[in-house]
Amino acid sequence: MSKNIIPHSYQVSKEDRQIKNNHNSFLLWFTGLSGSGKSTIANIVEQKLFEQGVKTYSLDGDNIRKGINQDLSFSPEDRTENIRRIAEIANLMVDAGIVVLAAFVSPYKKDRDNIRSIVKDVNFVEIFINTSLEECERRDVKGLYKKARAGEIKNMTGISAPYEVPENPDIEIRTEEYTAEGAANNIVQFIQEKLKLNNE
Repeated sequence: MSKNIIPHSYQVSKEDRQIKNNHNSFLLWFTGLSGSGKSTIANIVEQKLFEQGVKTYSLDGDNIRKGINQDLSFSPEDRTENIRRIAEIANLMVDAGIVVLAAFVSPYKKDRDNIRSIVKDVNFVEIFINTSLEECERRDVKGLYKKARAGEIKNMTGISAPYEVPENPDIEIRTEEYTAEGAANNIVQFIQEKLKLNNE
């Protein structure tokens, strides 16, 4: 089948879109345990970028698991497929000239490496939201850890499923040392140079 798929040559390029938007496009990937603060921090980062006039879009469990990936479970195999699909969606959005923010547990190193290969290294910023399991359980915003400890949830990352800590993330945020606002400020400051077009 794939041998019969011939890409069409469109006139408007990624570079054209970036110039029109007046900024580069790339993927900000927030990884960390459930309850670490990924979505909260990503939301603040997006607000700050939006105020700068940056074209953005956020991907998270709410708009992915309830839609395009609603057929997937939380088994290791389906987690891998979940992340692969998200990476492909993000790749299209980066091509569209958008800064994409993705907040997902993404516990496996091989899956995060695959994201990097799909969107290309230059377009990938790995942000490790480093919050201890104890703190995540203390917060337990969605009550997931309590259910996992009671055996009501299987394959819960950090409890009955592993989380492989990023070895060399582009940014590491220790949330027990920063407020969400402070963490977001650090991230926005870090990516300012990456936002600039080559001709600036």
